[in-house]
Amino acid sequence: MKLNPAEVLNPVFNCLDALIQDYGVYCYLVFVWLSVAVIAWVLSGGLRRKRPQGNSATVIPGIIITIRPPMHQPPPFIIADVGPTWNGDDETTD
Repeated sequence: MKLNPAEVLNPVFNCLDALIQDYGVYCYLVFVWLSVAVIAWVLSGGLRRKRPQGNSATVIPGIIITIRPPMHQPPPFIIADVGPTWNGDDETTD
């Protein structure tokens, strides 16, 4: 027994070919009207999730951008030379 996909699906393709050959115009009209109905259903909110009834808070996520005043510059560092006697070292350098 061969399970070649072309041979297994051949009767299905023959049936679809015969259906399109005999009733192609009617199939086209049915698909066009079904697509119009589906588009109207989607635009009217058919894909929206149903909210549970009762008291529920509505949360709207958003991004808030605020402008801050410019930061003040930090005070400058004061650098001082530390002598050997200031830090407790007994070594002297010449």
